Amino acid sequence: MPAGMGINGFGRIGRLVFRAAMGNPDVAVKAVNDPFMDLKYMVYQLKYDSVHKQFAGTISAKEADGKEFLVVNGVEIQIFHEKDPAAIPWGAA
Repeated sequence: MPAGMGINGFGRIGRLVFRAAMGNPDVAVKAVNDPFMDLKYMVYQLKYDSVHKQFAGTISAKEADGKEFLVVNGVEIQIFHEKDPAAIPWGAA
């Protein structure tokens, strides 16, 4: 059973951690928090990284019931935009 993981920040380092986690069968990314990046830009940044090249998989955005999801290789990953890390509902993801 893979370990669930949340990533706080989707800048350069957060995206590298995300890519590594997605390639590891022992890890399941459940949520990403970034208070400054909107969902469509997350998709773009992950899909077309100028240093680490294009992501080898499918990436899209989904919005449902007031929630946002990054859909990567068919897996829905919940997105949060909280400035205070204590306010992130990691367990709900």
